Amino acid sequence: MVTQILDKLKRVYGDDVGQTTYNKLITKIGNQFASEPDEIALSEEDIILITYGDMVQDEAHPPLKVLHDFLADTAKPQINSVHILPFYPYSSDDGFSVIDYKAVDPALGDWADVRNMSDDFRLMFDAVFNHISAHSEWFAAFKRGEAPYTDYFVTVPPETDLSAVVRPRALPLLTPVETADGLKHVWTTFSDDQIDVNFANPDVLLELIDILLFYVDQGASLIRLDAIAFAWKEIGTSSIHHEKTHLIVQLMRDVLDVVAPDTIIITETNVPHDENISYFGDGQNEAQMVYNFSLPPLTLHTLATGNSEALTKWAKTLQPVGDKTTYFNFTSSHDGVGMRPATGLLTPDEIQNLVDLAQSHGGDVSFKNNSDGTKSPYELNITYFDAITDPKITAENPELAVKRFMVSQAIALAMQGVPGIYFHCLYGSRNWKEGVEQTGRLRTINRQKLNVDTLREELNAVGSIRQQVFENYMALLKIRTQEMAFHPLASQTIHDYGSGVFVVERISQDGTERVLAIHNVTDEEHTIDISSLDTTWQNLMGDTAITATIVLQPYQILWLKQG
Repeated sequence: MVTQILDKLKRVYGDDVGQTTYNKLITKIGNQFASEPDEIALSEEDIILITYGDMVQDEAHPPLKVLHDFLADTAKPQINSVHILPFYPYSSDDGFSVIDYKAVDPALGDWADVRNMSDDFRLMFDAVFNHISAHSEWFAAFKRGEAPYTDYFVTVPPETDLSAVVRPRALPLLTPVETADGLKHVWTTFSDDQIDVNFANPDVLLELIDILLFYVDQGASLIRLDAIAFAWKEIGTSSIHHEKTHLIVQLMRDVLDVVAPDTIIITETNVPHDENISYFGDGQNEAQMVYNFSLPPLTLHTLATGNSEALTKWAKTLQPVGDKTTYFNFTSSHDGVGMRPATGLLTPDEIQNLVDLAQSHGGDVSFKNNSDGTKSPYELNITYFDAITDPKITAENPELAVKRFMVSQAIALAMQGVPGIYFHCLYGSRNWKEGVEQTGRLRTINRQKLNVDTLREELNAVGSIRQQVFENYMALLKIRTQEMAFHPLASQTIHDYGSGVFVVERISQDGTERVLAIHNVTDEEHTIDISSLDTTWQNLMGDTAITATIVLQPYQILWLKQG
């Protein structure tokens, strides 16, 4: 471990600076090197809920406490882990412009509230390390010309040719800033309020590693590296997925393997699939989990067309990278449905069809700038429920809309990996258009904050969409968390039984248990013959007898267990 950390630091910063940085790092973490765990600290019981700290609120208590109590009451035991989206003081982007990495936004609560939640749930924290708020003390000191912050940010002369840089936003890459040393142009990948930090300065890396370890001390079991693909900048390159970005992720993994070996790193890289999985490294040295970003648009395409061919074709290519890595499977997040990961998996016309669908279903689309001066869809801003079914049809037949939605969720639950469920998916939320009007931000449509008492009433209203979605979801999760075949590392085989169904088979790590998950993605009956699998099956969804020939009802979910 000592040798590999030193070697990586030298590869990033050169021999002399690398050695000096290593000496500082060892002083920081001590020289007690733990052995790496034999396996990833995950099981079929791990289900991660993605939520803002103030997603549910009342007038009497800190939102983090309200959230904790609400989830403990409604989501346990099926949900055992919670990803609290950035809960630090911030200035914009609903938390992702962090003002102080080591503080809890007082509007949400305090560190005691966070630690209390860790008593009931495994917690995922965001490490928003690519950038920091323009209102942070780091950046204020930079503008004042105070050391060491004068080299904490990336400055570039405005005449520099940056056309090769890959952009996730249709905004200027450089932002002019008045400083004590005159006008400077700082690198801002995402917005003029999110100033990219300078990883080429080793002191910045050490500072961020210190914050990483602080998060572990505060109860983080999983660390999400937000937008990490953009970390290293080099003029003349795309400045995405740089070799040194991968080395930085590996260094963070090495440090955590030393001081907290059960802590899991998950990388958030909203990019095409082949680029995304590069953050697995060699399967041993980088992220233990990566977001399975292609799954949301492919699943949406499947339900929109009633055709699983693209999803099946892609899913057959998914292979584990080593025995300590797995996918983070989700259909929606606070950011909507990313479209870049559909590149190469769906045709341009199919992607445009999803853009048209989102807009016709009451949502919208965010775009990115391309190096040739054009723009392309970056993400669909819409709740996944309303993306799956036109709200007009939902109003006419809510039961059908719930069935369609639950098929999309069941597909993600059945796939190899750890399920990540966005709060508004679990609780059946709809487009919040009023929020978009209030904030002027498209992403607000999927970020509504709810009164906890009102939400409880809606969940208890028999026949309501919220009640139906939640009850169906919890029933699926109860099954999933009890089957070893759904372990994140259990093997996966995708079967092709025609375009109207999506079928995935899972086999437990010890080979003793086998589950066949079948999903009708159409509004028609489908008959499939599974006699070639040469086994008997029991129905995990009920007492219905299972024969070799199965007639699936429209949008039916059928999970079968061998035996």
